[in-house]
Amino acid sequence: MTEPRIGENCVIHPSVSIGDAPGGPVEIGPDATIRSGTVVYPDVVIGEGFVTGHGAVVREGTVIGDDVVVGTQTVVDGHTTIGSAVSMQTGVYVPTNTEIGDRVFLGPRAVLTNDPYPLRQPAELVGPTLADDVTIGANATLLPGVRVGEAAFVAAGAVVTRDVPPETLAVGSPATFEPLPDHLAGGNEPP
Repeated sequence: MTEPRIGENCVIHPSVSIGDAPGGPVEIGPDATIRSGTVVYPDVVIGEGFVTGHGAVVREGTVIGDDVVVGTQTVVDGHTTIGSAVSMQTGVYVPTNTEIGDRVFLGPRAVLTNDPYPLRQPAELVGPTLADDVTIGANATLLPGVRVGEAAFVAAGAVVTRDVPPETLAVGSPATFEPLPDHLAGGNEPP
C-alpha cells in the first residue's frame, strides 16, 4: 500500500478509506470534500474540487477531472474516465470501462451497464460513453456500449438500448428519439 497524495484544503471525514489495498497511489487534488463511509481504491487520480456524498465508492484505475460530485451511495466501478464538472447524484452506478465527458449530469439512481449477458456467457465488458453536456434523468438505464452524443438528454426512467444522437431527447422503454425541446438545448454549465 502506498500513501495517498492529498492536495491542500481537503476535508476528509471520519470513516473514509483511501487507498487501503495493494496497488499504486491515490492522488486527490486540492479542495476536496470526502464524506464518511466513502472508499477510494488504489490507482485512482482525482482532480481538484472533488466532492462525495456518504458511502460513495471509486474503484481502481479511475481517472476523474476537476469539480466532480460523486453522490451518496454512488459506485464508480473502476477503469473509468470521468471528465470535469460532472455531477452524479445519489445511487448512480457507473460500471467498469465507461467514459464520461465534461459537464455531464446523472440523476438519482441512473444505472449504466457493461455486460450484455449477465451470468449467461462470457462477454467483453464495455460501458457506455457519455459525450460532453449529456444529461441522464433519474432511474434511466443505459445498456452496454451505448454512446450518448453531445448535449443529448435521456429522460427519467428511459431504457437506452442504442446510440443516442447529439442534441436529441431519448424517452421511454426502449427509448425512442425526439427532437430536443428548446428549453433543454445547450450545455450543462455548472451553477
